[in-house]
Amino acid sequence: MAVSMASPVCLVDNGPDGCMRVQQEALQVLEQIQQPVVVVAVVGLYRTGKSYLMNRLAGKHTGFALGSTIESKTKGIWMWCVPHPSKPGHTLVLLDTEGLGDVEKGDEKHDTWIFCLAVLLSSSLVYNSMGTIDNTALEKLQYVTELTEHIKVKSSGYDQATELMRVFPSFVWTVRDFTLELIMNGKPITADQYLESALKLKPGHTAEISRHNQVRQGLRDFFAERRCFVFERPANTKKMHRMEELTDADLDSDFVEAAKEFCSHIFSSAKPKTMRGGLGVTGRMLGSLAETYVEAIRSGQVPCLDSAVESLALIQNGRAVAEALEFYQREMERGVRLPTETQEALSQIHSAAEKQAVHIFVSGSFNDQEHKHQIELMTIMQERYEEWCRRNVLESRRVCRGVLSRVCAALDEAVVGGAYTRPGGYDAYCGDLKEATQLYRAEQGTGLLREEVLTEYLKEKSAVGENILSADRSLTEAQQRMEVEKMRRAEAEQQRRLLEEHNRIQQQAIQDQQRSNQENMRQMEAKMEEERLRAKEELERVVSAKLKEQENSLSEGFKERAGQMQAEVDKLKQEQQQRQQQAQQQGSSWLDTTADVLESGGMAAALVPGWGLAGLGSMVVGKVLRWLK
Repeated sequence: MAVSMASPVCLVDNGPDGCMRVQQEALQVLEQIQQPVVVVAVVGLYRTGKSYLMNRLAGKHTGFALGSTIESKTKGIWMWCVPHPSKPGHTLVLLDTEGLGDVEKGDEKHDTWIFCLAVLLSSSLVYNSMGTIDNTALEKLQYVTELTEHIKVKSSGYDQATELMRVFPSFVWTVRDFTLELIMNGKPITADQYLESALKLKPGHTAEISRHNQVRQGLRDFFAERRCFVFERPANTKKMHRMEELTDADLDSDFVEAAKEFCSHIFSSAKPKTMRGGLGVTGRMLGSLAETYVEAIRSGQVPCLDSAVESLALIQNGRAVAEALEFYQREMERGVRLPTETQEALSQIHSAAEKQAVHIFVSGSFNDQEHKHQIELMTIMQERYEEWCRRNVLESRRVCRGVLSRVCAALDEAVVGGAYTRPGGYDAYCGDLKEATQLYRAEQGTGLLREEVLTEYLKEKSAVGENILSADRSLTEAQQRMEVEKMRRAEAEQQRRLLEEHNRIQQQAIQDQQRSNQENMRQMEAKMEEERLRAKEELERVVSAKLKEQENSLSEGFKERAGQMQAEVDKLKQEQQQRQQQAQQQGSSWLDTTADVLESGGMAAALVPGWGLAGLGSMVVGKVLRWLK
């Protein structure tokens, strides 16, 4: 469901106890968003114009509070959800964070947690600063150096920085009121080159050099993708006091152009939010993540990425099953009118409801290990379909017997009254029985057991017909033998009709199961392929960043660091090969597991002895009719 908010709401603030909390109003908004989300968070020192950029991304001039004084306007983290302008089926979630370094707060730890939450929740992190990217500006970004202390991955065998790089957002540095010319060594450079030049490391091991390199190395180690945009001053000081009232025509044209370029980059390049391994995140999952991380901070723990995945899977998969089942039941109750004329009619309603229910589950599920929850959904839906089939059979039998009782009432009354015990009575009996049978078959709304119930009735009347025939003295012995033969042919024809009816039901049941399996596998394989591709992109992004870092380290004289990069790349490539093998095995395992579960649950095609006269059954209807014996 797409959600478009008229204005931002607070996502995270401090409660009366001074501890962070997640606001229910924001969670209620996120709860409605079952689409993938592209999350863009902005951080930076207070009063640097962060909110203005967020408003531009929302396509508005107003929304996030701008302010025109030295007082910090934004407190905590504020959220604005709008339809993504260039990614259909996605929601753009904008997070405007409290300004860092506000002297009135005097709480550096609070600033660190705000920064960490912005990193953990976003898929693109915008760092906004004023002036230039120099040593002073980099020192104000000391929060980067504390990320490994405040965020845990809980995995082994890999470098911690590599693990964080896999899940961290892209990094965009926006430099406001930039007055320098982008020229280096007499040649023009891009803003991205300007940033990378500022992040160069100094060789040496003194305390001063270590301090110089700390933030720079952190940015290079944690953020695989880095971009930079520079903005000239938007307008003169008087105009800037009323920025919310200004249109683009009132602003410096170079500033407007830079803002458009920045927004275009975010819209086209910012990826949907994912967790480690390419697991996609929806709006409601983002809300759960925010709660998980804030609760960890409140309890004095360090937010753990793997624990967040486990927690999210626990919450989302159970809810996805429940919502899919609720939808299926609602659609069946809305669409089914018992008895259905054929098994196909019930199957069509079931098929449409099941397909959408599986889509609801697949869209809402998260890291469903070994597809346990999807198999649970398939099993329960099959059980509920069986119950609908059982009710359909019961209702069809009831209606058919009622119709037979009505159309055969005169016939039965004549038999009891001895009206056919006379010369020519057998011919009259056969004619009345044929007429009653025709009336019965012409009746609408009797359901799928029309021939089954008629066969039972004709079987009951077989002895009656034989008695009337033997008592009819108007027939010669040869004529009676001919009538007996005709009676046997009629019974055989009725058996043929019954067999056709049973076969239709059986074949439909088999088709239902095959279609159900195929639909479940189609949708899950599509989701698995999406996650596999995202996981592949995640690895390739990190490998590319490591190779680039290796090249930069060599050019800067850091051979040991370059060797470390190569070792990490080798491990990542090995992991990539293992993932490809696992993906193939998982596909085969999914098919095998599904087949085993379906068979053990009694849903595989099988003949069920003792069904009516034909002794036939089906994987669903045969079971239902067996219950009725």
